[in-house]
Amino acid sequence: MYEAEINRATPACIMFLIDQSGSMHGAIGGGAATKQQVVADALNRLLNELVSRCVRTGGKIYDFFHVGVVCYGRTVGPALAGELAGRPLVTVSELAHHPIRVESRMVRRTDENGGVYEYPQEEPVWLEPAAQGGTPMTKALDEAHGVLNTWVEEHPRSYPPIVLNLTDGDSTDGDPTDAGTRIRSLSTHDGPALLFNMHISSERHAPVQFPASADGLPDSGRLLFGMSSPLPDRMRSYATGELGLAMNRDSRGFVYNADITSIVQFLDVGTRPAYHLDGMA
Repeated sequence: MYEAEINRATPACIMFLIDQSGSMHGAIGGGAATKQQVVADALNRLLNELVSRCVRTGGKIYDFFHVGVVCYGRTVGPALAGELAGRPLVTVSELAHHPIRVESRMVRRTDENGGVYEYPQEEPVWLEPAAQGGTPMTKALDEAHGVLNTWVEEHPRSYPPIVLNLTDGDSTDGDPTDAGTRIRSLSTHDGPALLFNMHISSERHAPVQFPASADGLPDSGRLLFGMSSPLPDRMRSYATGELGLAMNRDSRGFVYNADITSIVQFLDVGTRPAYHLDGMA
């Protein structure tokens, strides 16, 4: 399982569920940055990386991916705006050509002598930060299921869909466990759909990254852990070999008390098939 080649004939589907409840206005990990801004920035950079991975000779963008972003808070629904507004899934080329805007940001890098330098970099923006309302996670998962149920029927030989749910709180519209199970029951010929969950914390606690059991987690963490899929071999190998994270064959796609660094790592590991496209590493 989880070995299907990702190409234009058999694209992969990645869907992001983003909590935009009122509590996302709070600071992350006891710092100054808000959870809503950190998550939006991390997602925008990841989407830009997905686009970059699909560029081939001459700048042509190949549609190796279908991408969806669903936000849940005051309302639940597709979060992409502008030309892509209301679309539950878009191709990566559509994503590349229709950001909300492009911002120039200063990027800090370290040179070979250990010094730090800055330079401006153009960064597209697809998701705006927001924080309002409750946490209707169950409805968001059900919406994702509806979209992906159609997608797997249309792409039976593709890599299974990947759903990444980023939230800072408990569901306010009932237990989301059954909704998560429905997503994981979807499958292509290459295996069941993958559901990964991340809990983003306002507290300054060490993150629990990709655990193999729910031992020591509070009830909210146990629920999200129970909903999360085990990491496929390729993702686990990358996380241990490239990121130096400790895990074993029972590790799940779940992070608790996430800080800024672990959010970036979570998105990186969770979208690992993106780095093996069209037979190219």
